[in-house]
Amino acid sequence: MAAAFHTDQPQHASSASLLARLFRESVRRYAGLIGLALLCMAVTAGATALSAWLMEPVVNDIFVARDRDMLMPVGLAVFAVFFVKGLANYGQAVLMARVGLRIIADSQNRLFDKLSRMDVQFFHDANTGGLISRFLVDINQMRVAVSTAWTSLGKDLLTLVGLIGVTFYQDWQLALVAFFVFPVALLPIVRLGGRMRKVTANTQREMGLFTTLLEQTFQGIRVVKAYGMEVYERSRVGDIVERIFGLNMKAERTRALSSPIMETLGGVAVGVVVIYGGHRVIEGVTDAGSFFSFITALLLAYEPMKRLANLNAVLQQGLAGADRLFQMLDMEPAIVERPNARDLADANGTVEGRIELSQVRFAYSPEQVALRGVDLDVPAGKTVALVGPSGAGKSTILNLIPRFYDVDAGRVTIDGVDVRDATFASLRGALALVSQEVTLFDDTVRANIAYGRAGASETEIVEAARHAAAHDFIMELPDGYDTQVGEQGVKLSGGQRQRLAIARAMLKNAPILLLDEATSALDTESERQVQAALEALMADRTTLVIAHRLSTIVRADLIYVILDGQVAEQGSHGELLARGGHYKRLYELQFASEADLRRAAGR
Repeated sequence: MAAAFHTDQPQHASSASLLARLFRESVRRYAGLIGLALLCMAVTAGATALSAWLMEPVVNDIFVARDRDMLMPVGLAVFAVFFVKGLANYGQAVLMARVGLRIIADSQNRLFDKLSRMDVQFFHDANTGGLISRFLVDINQMRVAVSTAWTSLGKDLLTLVGLIGVTFYQDWQLALVAFFVFPVALLPIVRLGGRMRKVTANTQREMGLFTTLLEQTFQGIRVVKAYGMEVYERSRVGDIVERIFGLNMKAERTRALSSPIMETLGGVAVGVVVIYGGHRVIEGVTDAGSFFSFITALLLAYEPMKRLANLNAVLQQGLAGADRLFQMLDMEPAIVERPNARDLADANGTVEGRIELSQVRFAYSPEQVALRGVDLDVPAGKTVALVGPSGAGKSTILNLIPRFYDVDAGRVTIDGVDVRDATFASLRGALALVSQEVTLFDDTVRANIAYGRAGASETEIVEAARHAAAHDFIMELPDGYDTQVGEQGVKLSGGQRQRLAIARAMLKNAPILLLDEATSALDTESERQVQAALEALMADRTTLVIAHRLSTIVRADLIYVILDGQVAEQGSHGELLARGGHYKRLYELQFASEADLRRAAGR
């Protein structure tokens, strides 16, 4: 059985290991683009430093010496520097955006690929909103971190180095005075980054819960309104919105703390430079042009220095998302295909369809035992029904055949092959499932039927719909086979949805058919239409059917009565009635209930 999955798993990896893995799995493949971006960043940094250095001839040659011949050369130099800087900035922005967006796309594909391989139990345990949050929030946070980190380490760091070089070139003593204060800011800024990662992780968890709550409320809006629970749902949404607001505010306060630290230290540095540097100019130790070039470089260095100071906080936000993503990617499904798995079909490429369960035991958890040594035989090409009260284990039996779950003990075989030894493709390709809870996608009628077999032609789709008694009502829809059915087929009736599911199974044309109470939720007329379609689908196939209404399975070749996870009786409808056991009591109880309903309707 799969281990339970929760969306509130704590962070466990260090920043260094996360960065190394992020680079190895997501960034390294784009080293060429990043190299070009870094080249553009280097050009930007050089142009910025050069613009600060140009303040020296601007002040000394133009404003102090008033040299007219220097106007044009200096002016053109300033224009050229800023033009090159603009082009380089554009280049690095586009290149880094491409890298970041590719990382999002790659990560989303990897994550969906991983989730598509997970077992059914995983999705039962998982929080749907938390899974969606991985795609929309965590991965985007990771991308921002990568783009910001590379931009800061590239452009901002190189720009800072260039500007610091200008200050030391102009006056190394003044530069030492100006920059001694900044290392003091490192310790509190590092601590802020750790706090930011924790806050971000909590926010992402709450966003997952928020997504789940919205999804459940919108899907169940009829129940919400029918029971007058709008105020209750508004209260629940309001509570989680307030929690997210509080966490976001905490994140903003944490991120903003770096600003007063840098502003204060920057003010100290600039104030010291003005006092000490101004004194040196007045004393004639240095000239005005050098001083203004120095002060320009210092002021220009302030912005990249602030971004670098805030880098750790931004990086920790992204690493929180990366950690949650990697936790998901590292999970392994409980049900996997064996390395030596074989094709279910025989040497002639056919599947006869005989299903056997031998001493099968299964429990969803230690407290929830579903099957207690079940022996069951479904002959090839025959119809076998499972009956019994809710919770007896009927659906569990169906779920074990396609390996949605694996047995704890015993065997499930098809044509003598243990389903655990068969490839997933051949096993599930041999099965068609029609259940009470029909799954339709928010797509056209045609696409939903064609889901049964990729590449099916229009003729095959229409033929399947005809056999499922669905073609006539489809043609009455606004756009026929191109009609959008809405989320979960909300634009169709229950009977129409069920017939589309049958058409899908018809199109698949699998040798084994699994029916899980496919008509129990329908009205009498819809059930009649669907039952006729099912009988056409069941012809010449091995069919295992769970039926709530016993009248629908009286013609089954064999009936098993399942009670408390065990086979209590087996036989044909007539044999079981003659035996006078559990089946007869179930049948008489249901017959009496239906008779009561008919009498009540006739009054």
